[in-house]
Amino acid sequence: MVVTRVELPSAQDPYVEDEMKIKFVSSSKKEKSQGSVSFFQRSRNALIGAADAVRRAAVKGTFGDDNRRTEALAISMDGIIWTGCTNGSVILWDGSGNRLQEVQHHSSSVQSICTYGPRVWVGYVSGKVQVMDLDGNLIGEWVAHGSPVIKMVVGGQYLFTLAHHGGIRGWNIRSPGPIDDLLRTELANREQSYAKYENIKILTGTWNVGQERAAHDSLIIWLGGAASEVGLVVVGLQEVEMGAGFLAMAAAKETVGLEGSANGQWWLGTIGKTLDEGTSFQRVGSRQLAGLLIAAWARKSLRPYIGDVDAAAVPCGFGRAIGNKGAVGLRMRVYDRVICFVNCHFAAHLEAVSRRNADFDHVYRTMAFSRPTTGLHGAAAGPTSVQLNRGVNVTGSQPDDGRPELSEADMVVFLGDFNYRLHSITYDEARDMVSQRCFDWLREKDQLRAEMKAGKVFQGMREGQIKFPPTYKFERHQPGLSGYDSSEKKRIPAWCDRVLYRDSRSISVAECSLECPVVSSITLYEACMDVTDSDHKPVRCIFSVEIAHADELIRRQVCGEITSTGKLRSTLEESRAVPDFIVSTNDIILKNQETCTLRITNKSEKYKAIFQIICEGESIIQGDENSSKLCARCSFGFPSWLEVQPAVGVLKPGQTIDVAVRHEDVLTQEQSIDGVPQNWWTENTRDKEVELLVNVTGTGSTEHKSHRVHVRHCFSFRSDSGDRRGTSRRSQSSNQQKSDVRD
Repeated sequence: MVVTRVELPSAQDPYVEDEMKIKFVSSSKKEKSQGSVSFFQRSRNALIGAADAVRRAAVKGTFGDDNRRTEALAISMDGIIWTGCTNGSVILWDGSGNRLQEVQHHSSSVQSICTYGPRVWVGYVSGKVQVMDLDGNLIGEWVAHGSPVIKMVVGGQYLFTLAHHGGIRGWNIRSPGPIDDLLRTELANREQSYAKYENIKILTGTWNVGQERAAHDSLIIWLGGAASEVGLVVVGLQEVEMGAGFLAMAAAKETVGLEGSANGQWWLGTIGKTLDEGTSFQRVGSRQLAGLLIAAWARKSLRPYIGDVDAAAVPCGFGRAIGNKGAVGLRMRVYDRVICFVNCHFAAHLEAVSRRNADFDHVYRTMAFSRPTTGLHGAAAGPTSVQLNRGVNVTGSQPDDGRPELSEADMVVFLGDFNYRLHSITYDEARDMVSQRCFDWLREKDQLRAEMKAGKVFQGMREGQIKFPPTYKFERHQPGLSGYDSSEKKRIPAWCDRVLYRDSRSISVAECSLECPVVSSITLYEACMDVTDSDHKPVRCIFSVEIAHADELIRRQVCGEITSTGKLRSTLEESRAVPDFIVSTNDIILKNQETCTLRITNKSEKYKAIFQIICEGESIIQGDENSSKLCARCSFGFPSWLEVQPAVGVLKPGQTIDVAVRHEDVLTQEQSIDGVPQNWWTENTRDKEVELLVNVTGTGSTEHKSHRVHVRHCFSFRSDSGDRRGTSRRSQSSNQQKSDVRD
């Protein structure tokens, strides 16, 4: 396997950093002097300068983006060389380096290739493994790990895969096949013997902070008390920082895999202190896209059961390129179940309902947590990323199989400022209903509720019952319900800030099981109305989550019991069987440069057989018929004077293959001077002999049978030779001597 790793510099070039500051200071002054210039135009101008500066800063420590770089290499049994590229393509080459074919069944970067018999396995950075035939046709695929598959090897009847995080898993080398169906059925029947159930509480919080830094007391009110009873805390912030210059800078940094800001770092540190990070909680991941920030903290007792943390971001602003609107997400495994959290900020204004719906659709369809396809992105975990792999779909690329990655999760939580407003109601009417706490009546005017009922947005998701006042829009630092917007605009109060979710249930009454592994309920859903730092109120929601997962130790024991008895055992034993085969002779005698034929026949009428011929040793025969052993020095263990073609191959049921065994009179420049042999073992006047070993295996395991063939080259043929080789020669010429290898 060929692996290339590219690391970005730990610190930026001071000159470039100063240049960036100069560009944006001047840009900021220009913004003040050109009030009539649109926000989009200012962002575009700043983006051009920022992109140039950031790219030049990054290029000092990295290479160009090369989607065709070779990441893995292997040779199949038919002698074809397979190479895998960073763009997911697999290229087939012959032994002379001629390109034969290119196939692509996955867009993620290839990390490893393994071949055995008629099958080729390809491991990807996404954690997926695909199996192909020798023509490159896709036979099957599965998700082997939650991180890149960096190495694969065949042992016994299993393909073992090694993940980037160190996990090793074994897969039957005949999968996919009938064995899988049998094993799956038997395991399902004995599910209760290895199923385990866990219950955790998750606190999710969303807050549009309006570019303000909150007071410590506000964070205590919002998160401090509620966090004491939960195992996982996920926080989503919007408008951490805004402005044309900042947004343009953030977009430019995303193009080279950088993220984060000083404000983002402040929020992470401050929330961490509120949660007693380091003592009670540990941060497991975070992601920032411009003004959007999401982060997760796990209680130390839960942290060992959380893994495979990945992040992703999808911009929705200004042509789906700028992060003033969009989403950031975290995906993680909790007790081996995938849970995704997505923090969103959708289009504003009362009339922009269709734009908000489109923003959700874009985020849901394009958010991809897949690993980066180049070393540039992989190395660029920004200052707000904590031990996680970053998704690279900041340009909105679709997952390779067409299905949204979010649809594959066991549980998905959307939180954020969705910006849905109240319709068909005036400001005064809304204020009056709020003061009377007539929330049921107000919910009938909620745009989000109407759009969800029409199936236009957040399809299949649920929300807890809203029993709190609208969270937008307030005058800062004015407590109570009297703080609603009293400016000339008098924005109608609205529930902009929400938390929605779905779990594994297809129906609301389903029970938790391995088939329905995550079942959630809401125990708390409220707004913190006493917090006045922003024009939005923070919202929090606590989930009680029941998770079903398999005890892998017990499951392996059950699997062993199943495979050692009954029909499955006989099927496995049959798949491990090495087909019987026939080798046409035990002895071959070559004269001069003649070619003899060695025939290998697969006697099985049902299974393929894999053969490989190697050389165990070479001898030079002295005049007294004594031999001197030499070490094999050439490819496949063959000496330079002997050619065996083909030395490896696959035999179909009942097939016979002819192997050409030929003597070659070859002297290298090193071995001769003026045509005179300088080394005694290259002397062509002496007889030479080798022991060839024909190894035959089945396609279902690495167990094999062997047969030895003695090959001798005679410089001067003596007709009076009456030894066993003469007898073998006569038998060979009459094609009557055969070796039949059976169990």
